[in-house]
Amino acid sequence: MAGRMTPDHSPGPAGGRGGPLVVTEDEGLLDDVLRLCAAAGATPEVAHGVARGRSPGWASAPLVIVGADCAPRLCGAGRRDGVVLVARGADDRQLWRLAVALGAERVLVLPGGESWLVDRIADAVEGVGPAAVTVGVIGGSGGAGASTLACALALTAARAGRRTVLVDADPLGGGLDVLLGGEKEEGLRWPAFAESRGRVGGGALEEALPRLHSLRVLSWDRGDAVVIPPQAMRAVMAAARRRGGAVVVDLPRRLDEAVVEALAQVDVGLLVVPTELRALAAARRVAALIRTVLPDVRVVTRAGPGPDSGRAAELAPEEAARLLGLPLAGELGWETGLPAELARGAPPGANARGPLRHFGTAFWGRVLPGAAGSGAGRPGNAGAVAAGSGAAGSGAAESRAGGPVPGGSAAGGSAAGGWRGWLGEGVGGGPGEG
Repeated sequence: MAGRMTPDHSPGPAGGRGGPLVVTEDEGLLDDVLRLCAAAGATPEVAHGVARGRSPGWASAPLVIVGADCAPRLCGAGRRDGVVLVARGADDRQLWRLAVALGAERVLVLPGGESWLVDRIADAVEGVGPAAVTVGVIGGSGGAGASTLACALALTAARAGRRTVLVDADPLGGGLDVLLGGEKEEGLRWPAFAESRGRVGGGALEEALPRLHSLRVLSWDRGDAVVIPPQAMRAVMAAARRRGGAVVVDLPRRLDEAVVEALAQVDVGLLVVPTELRALAAARRVAALIRTVLPDVRVVTRAGPGPDSGRAAELAPEEAARLLGLPLAGELGWETGLPAELARGAPPGANARGPLRHFGTAFWGRVLPGAAGSGAGRPGNAGAVAAGSGAAGSGAAESRAGGPVPGGSAAGGSAAGGWRGWLGEGVGGGPGEG
């Protein structure tokens, strides 16, 4: 679809909490702050002159930006969170004394810290909470079924009532919107984001993407291949994660600068591996490559159609994990009739009794607080991952629910305030349903 998404210069998103309050009589400082508000997509309330004590909007604004010229008159105002003291010129001790008296969370001397202030303004306006739990799905070999599992995981999270974004990071994969039957759905695709460099608003991103089966999908159009710069991948991934819930990323079996940026914002990687020796040989190379960026990679073994199919003999899931030297996240059984269901337009995981739905329900039941089958948990603190079986390199079953997972996400920070995941009971897809 034609269109282009640029850094967030639009008014705050629908459902936002209004703009920040700016208190200053310094015209030069005000110009700088208004410029930064525009970059964050916020329309501020400006108080040019204030009486001693509380400024209008002091208690209700999502963020208060106080100029150093007006700070002495506001030191008697009631304490509140979300106050930033800004000044132009050199830093000095008097500025810090004012910040303490004002109860400011931060002191900024412009032009330094402008990027931080833009992000802080945008976060305040959007009402951002903990970042989304972000799962990357990678095929250990060609035809492993990674895209199918990524779609099924995203759909299962959306069915549980969670805000869900599915990101197609593989430009040569054919398009996840096609797999979901929504290639004609209105909305922006990746080429529209190729020029994104600054911050992309989380709300604006969601509104721009196609809505398929209760989730938002960022996929590719049917035009020529478009190179997504790493800065654009970083901006879009950050926007997708910013509003919480779940983000599922379908990743290619190679690394370039954009894929590295995507992996840097993934909490856990699921490597989908058919339990055949040739597939395992390919998966070892893929795992070694991915783990240079994402340490927390786990194996999802995919069973074949059975001994009568003429395929090579299969390994046990635990043996496959041992040979790969990775923890076993679970087994995905063969889903009889899946190709026919996809041909009829049903999305992956539509079969309520099928292995894809079973795996997704069990996985998110442990990862997302409040999802079906999960225990209590704080919003954004991803309790226990439904990962299973064994420490890296051993393949042995881990019987203690809640045992720690080695590693974590790469630079860029994990979701939900430091979440790294925990090993629990294994997730099995079960036998296929005819």
